[in-house]
Amino acid sequence: MDVELFWQAVPVLLKGLKITAILTFLSVLIGFNLGLGLALMRLSSNRFVSGFAKGYSTVFRGTPLLVQIFLLYYGLGQLSFIKDNAALWWVISDGARCAVLALALNTAAYTSEILRGGLMSVPAGLVEAAQACGMSRALRFRRIEFPLAIRQALPAYGNELILTVKGTSLASTITVLEVTGYAKRLMSQTYAVFEIFAIAGVLYLATNLVLITLIRGLERHLTRYQAR
Repeated sequence: MDVELFWQAVPVLLKGLKITAILTFLSVLIGFNLGLGLALMRLSSNRFVSGFAKGYSTVFRGTPLLVQIFLLYYGLGQLSFIKDNAALWWVISDGARCAVLALALNTAAYTSEILRGGLMSVPAGLVEAAQACGMSRALRFRRIEFPLAIRQALPAYGNELILTVKGTSLASTITVLEVTGYAKRLMSQTYAVFEIFAIAGVLYLATNLVLITLIRGLERHLTRYQAR
């Protein structure tokens, strides 16, 4: 690899890595909370509520993320009521904000299924014991159900975080200059396809290795009592 090209590409791609990190953080923040709500809806005894959550999960898990990004950015932007609504247009008109929305909606669907599985794995005896102690539903969820569910769901959710990081590369298709976006720009300037995208791949790999390390550390922390 040309050393001069390397030192030219790395600072530019690191600028894109900052945008990738921001996209990932905001998408996960929104997606986790939305996914938790959908998981609770799936477990609801109300057929309409659970059906809506199931339909949402089916649609967003059954269609490609790239299609969802295009529908939000190019499709919704053509609708008059979107243009007339200042808040909606503020989101849809900007590539980065639209990418965050698409990634958040997509990861929420997968997160809901992961958390639903974790919540269903909570032993019924613990829930009944909490009810017998007079715990309210909210207190029972906060102190017993959610902590146990997140321990079970964390390994699978870690995989979803990694997929979200890789999914941010699709934001380059709607003019967002993250790692892949800057890599495409450098490629068009230098024609060094292999070298540029090799560096970009290493940056994605390094980011995911850091995520994996953090997730494993958190998993060990949450299961420290079981290890003893």
